[in-house]
Amino acid sequence: MFSLGHVQHLSFPITLERMRAVRGVLIDLSGTLHIEETATRDAVAALERLQTRGEPLLKIRFVSNTSAETRASLAVKLRRIGFSADFERRLFTSLSTAAATVAARGLRPLLLVDAAAAQEFGSDSQGLASSKEGDFDSVVVGLAPGLMNYNTLTQAMNVLLKAEPKTLIALHKGRYLKRKDGLALGPGPFVAALEYAADASAEVVGKPTATFFQAALDDMDLNASECVMIGDDVRDDVGGAMAVGMQAILVQTGKYRQGDEDRHGVTPTATVLDFSAAVDLILNTS
Repeated sequence: MFSLGHVQHLSFPITLERMRAVRGVLIDLSGTLHIEETATRDAVAALERLQTRGEPLLKIRFVSNTSAETRASLAVKLRRIGFSADFERRLFTSLSTAAATVAARGLRPLLLVDAAAAQEFGSDSQGLASSKEGDFDSVVVGLAPGLMNYNTLTQAMNVLLKAEPKTLIALHKGRYLKRKDGLALGPGPFVAALEYAADASAEVVGKPTATFFQAALDDMDLNASECVMIGDDVRDDVGGAMAVGMQAILVQTGKYRQGDEDRHGVTPTATVLDFSAAVDLILNTS
């Protein structure tokens, strides 16, 4: 039985009557568990609480649109911040999905991703736009602030204009992300610029696509209706999860902006102040 006395950080209004018990939890990382190198409030203890009280009956997976770090480096960072979990086995990222897509299709992409993230595509990958346009048959775009300049984007446009078919792979189309100094542009605006200039349609491989969420659900061997997503992005986290039939909890940290729960045609199952409150809500309804 759910009791408000067990939850410290719920925000209102909140639709508690719609929250169902779950068997699986999908957790966003940046903005939800941490912001850069700092954990969000009480997140380290909350994740430990979720694992201790929930598992093994409650399955947990981490789903991230982080496109500047490999899974291995991201796992190292999360542990350095203070989190403890089997991230290597439970972590799904848009970067790893993009790399798998490129390998499966035998593509030779121009990689507009951070140099460190290029390692996910293979040891011989060049994450920089340093080769001739004829060397590429596609373009992959992630978070790469140092590459998003006029000359590099022009090169990417010409690769797409000469390619047949025009293959533009976006790790995600996030408009912005949260940093310690405020909001910063995500890959989305640059993907949109290339779509417009090259008359191309990007293939998004991360959240909010159904296939990305389904990969995590399949790994847990659970149906969408049995799971809940926790995230700070009302479109990609909440909207994407609910579109495939999951419940979704919006946290008011990270990129969350006042009133997000009432915008964009998406109504979260619940809106809470932070990850710790989301954990309390799940544990008290499961």
